[in-house]
Amino acid sequence: MNRHVPPTALALFDLDHTLLAADTNELWLNFLADEGCIDGPRTLARQARYYDDYLAGRLDIGAYLAFQLETLAGRTLAELLPLRARFAHTRLLPALAPQAAALVAGHRAQGHRCAIVSATHRFLVEPAAQALGIADLLVTEAELVDGRFSGALCGLPCFRELKPLRVEAWRSEERLSGALPSWFYSDSLNDLALLERVDHPVAVDPDPALAAAAARRGWTVISLR
Repeated sequence: MNRHVPPTALALFDLDHTLLAADTNELWLNFLADEGCIDGPRTLARQARYYDDYLAGRLDIGAYLAFQLETLAGRTLAELLPLRARFAHTRLLPALAPQAAALVAGHRAQGHRCAIVSATHRFLVEPAAQALGIADLLVTEAELVDGRFSGALCGLPCFRELKPLRVEAWRSEERLSGALPSWFYSDSLNDLALLERVDHPVAVDPDPALAAAAARRGWTVISLR
């Protein structure tokens, strides 16, 4: 949308298993394994353990993000961009949920300002956001030092109870009125804190815990697949 025209509402979207019918980091690790860049079986087994913890609501987000950033650490953004372009073309964009683009476009057509709110780090989120035409990214930030990824985070992860704080900070920075109606789309009970803060919480292909919570609260449940 035109940034000079005030939005009529805010539409916030989780990425993994919501707009994307997969997990971004898992897709990335499978791609790197096929490229011979990592020890595939060992790394993917670690990913699976972290994902089990995520579903169970016991994920150590600091440890998981440190694990995610291992694949970037010590490398420059410039040298990683061609690898990411191949990844996006062959793995990431084909995994976008079939109805994701139409959902985002529908909000944009109504004058809503769209943003992705995700614990995944910016380097992996950007290609999907660009494909969907979403410019605002409230995501985890990976530290760059002289154009090289350090392997550390820059600031706090955008996860669980920190998501509403990121949204509020963004609204303040962008001078987005607190009176604007807001939507948030997510698949996971891990996003309960933000779902409870918006006017229109929507469970998208929800995990069993979120499906149960949505049923109790009378929230809208949809599928983008």
